[in-house]
Amino acid sequence: MDRLSEVLNRFTVSAGVFYHGHLCSLSRFEEPDCQVGHIHVLRSGQLRVQHGSEPSLMIDEPTLLFYPSPTPHRLLGQQSSRAELVCATVQFATGPDNLLARSMPSPLIVPLSSVAQLSQVIDILFEEAFHERQGREAVVNRLMELFIIQLLRYLLEQGYTRQGMLAGLCDPQLSKAMAAIHQHPGAPWTLTSLAEQAAMSRTVFAERFKLTLGKSPGDYLMEWRVSCAQKLLQQGRPLNWIANEVGYEHASGLARAFRKKTGCSPGQWLRQQVQPNQASIDPVSALSMSERSLVEPVTLR
Repeated sequence: MDRLSEVLNRFTVSAGVFYHGHLCSLSRFEEPDCQVGHIHVLRSGQLRVQHGSEPSLMIDEPTLLFYPSPTPHRLLGQQSSRAELVCATVQFATGPDNLLARSMPSPLIVPLSSVAQLSQVIDILFEEAFHERQGREAVVNRLMELFIIQLLRYLLEQGYTRQGMLAGLCDPQLSKAMAAIHQHPGAPWTLTSLAEQAAMSRTVFAERFKLTLGKSPGDYLMEWRVSCAQKLLQQGRPLNWIANEVGYEHASGLARAFRKKTGCSPGQWLRQQVQPNQASIDPVSALSMSERSLVEPVTLR
């Protein structure tokens, strides 16, 4: 299995398209308790984007705006040039603390002209979104998820990220050690055994790993194990079984790692979570009031 498929096999991404049409007013995405990211695909027209107190950005060409993690932002359509776009929520398994989501810049703003390999999916996405057909909602959600996966492939192939999981997966040697962790999180890994996977000395491996991923091999291993445990908790597995599955002899050891990564116990974390795949099952129910207002038809004057 290739590097990206191994990650996505354990931590799926779901999308829920909540708007498609022309935007000519202000829309806010600033809910303090937001647990999802967003993606906006502008096919034509102009759009002004605001991030906090930073100067606004005028976008006047087809562009992708990707927020893999919850990021406050505002979109303002221009009356003189109506923005035609598709908007969706994005949710990585285990939530915004997902290692993959955290490894990407948020926002990621890319002109569509520089990702020509995504054009076919974009064309089909807009074709489906703007026509009333049976099963349209399911189709556009799956197309958006496909679009996100192809975007991740593009970022990986281009070496777009400088630090984090994606950067590590781009490294031909570090990626071998990461793949070993991903495939066998419960193995008794040591710095020596991981360095052997990467065909590097312990010292060089540890230094390069920290420089590329922004954390030590031990911390990455702990975070990956906790992420695997989070997914298993969402599946209803018992804590003692999960602990053994991800490399801890006792549930207490997993609980300590869990608290170090998330700040809470496994049980507390599970109670805080929304239903898995909520964004793909019922995108509107997960939206803030400002997002729900986008679902209403836009009156053009």
